[in-house]
Amino acid sequence: MTPELWLNAAYRPALSLLPARMDSEVAAVVILAICLQESELRHRRQMGYTSAQPGGARGYPQFERVGSDEVLRHPASQTAARMVCLAVDYEAEDLDDVWRALEHGDVLAAAWARLALWRHPDALPTDQDEAWRQYLAVWAPGRPRPEDWPANYGRAVEEVLG
Repeated sequence: MTPELWLNAAYRPALSLLPARMDSEVAAVVILAICLQESELRHRRQMGYTSAQPGGARGYPQFERVGSDEVLRHPASQTAARMVCLAVDYEAEDLDDVWRALEHGDVLAAAWARLALWRHPDALPTDQDEAWRQYLAVWAPGRPRPEDWPANYGRAVEEVLG
């Protein structure tokens, strides 16, 4: 998926389901950079896992099961997460169903990415280095690949801000 298509087909519809205060160009940049970093907008399931295996991260933002559950349970995100589930026709109480839906539910996954960042106590970062630190804090990637971040962040800035 191209970044432009992801922004139009997933991110913008997702943000329309969330409180207006969650929408910003900074949020779009950081979330797009994370999706590029995690999946290159090509891998809906964590590399090395097949549909027959229960584990692995899901969706372009690559949510592990625990990360998906945290979005639904955290006081800062749970109300909005439940509203999103209702809007995209998933039962918020069915944690397995929601997590599995992230693999192909791009709007749900984009909303989850925004809600995951919303839980972080700091404001969204406006520079590459702080965005990297916040990504590490919220996603806790097993293989972070810091050498790829500058290009992914730069591409996200270009796509969102022109």
